[in-house]
Parts: sequence; C-alpha cells; structure tokens
Amino acid sequence: MFPSMPNDDPWDAEASQQVARMNPGRPKAGFYGAVPEDDDDRPSSEDEEFEEIPIVPVRPKLSAAIGGFAALLAVALIIGAHATGPGARVSYAVVLFGVQLLGLLAWTMALHPPAAGATAAIVAVTALAADYLAVTGEGKLPPLLWVALGGFVAALVAQVIRASDRQRAKDTWRTTLLIVSGAAAYAILILLVRVPLGTQVILVCCTGAGVALLTARLTDAVFPKPRIALQVPRGATGIVLGAMLGTLASSLLGSYLVLPFTPTKGAVLGLVAAVAAHLIDLAVNFGEAGRRLAGEAPTFWLARHMQGPLGGFALTAFAAYTLLHLYLT
Repeated sequence: MFPSMPNDDPWDAEASQQVARMNPGRPKAGFYGAVPEDDDDRPSSEDEEFEEIPIVPVRPKLSAAIGGFAALLAVALIIGAHATGPGARVSYAVVLFGVQLLGLLAWTMALHPPAAGATAAIVAVTALAADYLAVTGEGKLPPLLWVALGGFVAALVAQVIRASDRQRAKDTWRTTLLIVSGAAAYAILILLVRVPLGTQVILVCCTGAGVALLTARLTDAVFPKPRIALQVPRGATGIVLGAMLGTLASSLLGSYLVLPFTPTKGAVLGLVAAVAAHLIDLAVNFGEAGRRLAGEAPTFWLARHMQGPLGGFALTAFAAYTLLHLYLT
C-alpha cells in the first residue's frame, strides 16, 4: 500500500553534531535538537561583581604640596621645642594649641562625627585642658590620659542628646575617640621639653617623620608605582623610600647628639617615627577611598589633605614619649 518509511530519523547523530558545531557552547537538548534560548549573553551577577574599578589618578602638584606641609609642620614643632626654655613653655603651648585646632578642624570636617559642632567644641576644650596640665602639672602622662578620656565621654554624651545623632553615635564612637586622642596627643610634646633629653627626642623623631612624609609625597609626584590600591593615589616606592631616608636622617642626627644618643639609637627612633607617620597618613588615604566608594560626599579639599600629616605627627608625639621612657632611659 504505502512504501515503507525508513527507520532512521532525518535528524540523525551527524546532523546533531553539525548543529552543535554551528552553536558552540550551547546545550544540544530540545525538540529535534533545537537549541533553547539561554542567558549566556546576559550579564551575570558575577560579571557585575568584577566590574572594572577606575584608577584614581595621582596629582603631582597636590602630592608635593602635602609633602611640603608635612615638612613645614615638622620644622615648626622642632623650632618651637628648641626655642622653649624652662620658663617659656606657654609660648610652645600656644603654638601647639594652634596645631591642635587645625587638626580638629580637619578631622571634624573629614570624619563627620555626630553633633559635629558640639563635638568640636568639647574637643577644643579638652585640648586646651591638656596643654594647661602639661605646662603647669607634674610633667607626667597619666593626667593627660584622664583628660582625654573625660573629653571622649563628654563628646559621647553630647552626641546622644538628639535622637537623630543617637544611632550614629553607636557606630562612630571610634571616630570620636580618634579625634579626641589626636588633639590631646600634641600636649605630650610639652611634657617632653620639660625633661633633659626631651628636646633631642623631638628633634630626632620629628625629623624622621617629616623626612619620611616629604620623601613619600615627592616620590608619588614623580613615580607613584607600584600602586598600593587602585582607589588610593599612593605608591609603594615612596612609602619604602620615605621610611629609609627618615631612618637615615635620624641616624645622622644621633651621631652628632650627646650621649645616650648613638647612630643606632637615632635610627631606631627615626624608624619608629617614620612608620607611625606613614601608618596614619595611609589610613587617612584608605578612609577617604572608602567614603568615596560608599558614595558619601567628599570633604573639603583642604581638610582632606591636611589630616594625614597632622594625624601622623600626633602619633609621632606619643611614640617619642614612649621611646624616651622605655628605650633611652
């Protein structure tokens, strides 16, 4: 009646292989080997996660200006310490209070603590009280620590008064502690000028920190490579070179100063001061990059670029006091 139909399907294995060759990477399932539509051409969440991160450019003139500011700050602290006599500590305290207010302005504008106005006023009073105790007190560190702790508690109280600031205060108490500690730390330099070796320690440590920051910033202006992070306009070459030259400068000073200073002890002081200054300076850069990635509004440019050196010398003051009492004596 009817001719027998062949048993083999027209879409045999060879045809399926040909379809697979014409559509590489697609599954061979479907009716008569048809290829179902899939989401290969759509951007996956994994691809979106690894989007290209734009590299923040390094501005050479800005890097050189920050390095120059760090050098000027170091010179001001050193000259002020050497110009201070036994009965002239008030003049050095006035200079330091000006630096404290400058740092307070920069840190408050950059870190945006809750109840910023009240916090800044309390920290200013705390810095003034620390300077007063450093000038008129027994010349010991614990009273300054108690003043800083009292200022921190007072700032937290001011931040929890309003309901809008109360929730932020729980999350930003570390920021408040950083601002209070940074402002009060400069009063430690007054304690150092009251002891026989304190002025020399300020000279060695501030020189190491100043040379390190200046060298690192100038190197970034010329050769900011290899980059520490894509969002941080700093190079590892400047950091390493700055620490090396800061240590070398302090070692040379140690060879000219009287005992117990030696080139080795000067190098140790310079290395610690350089590392302390670099840590704060880099922390500021990473913090600013984090706020930028989070979509927060950028801070005032002057405050943003001054807080690194100001915070670096605040930590250097604490490191100098510690080295004097635990390493040199």
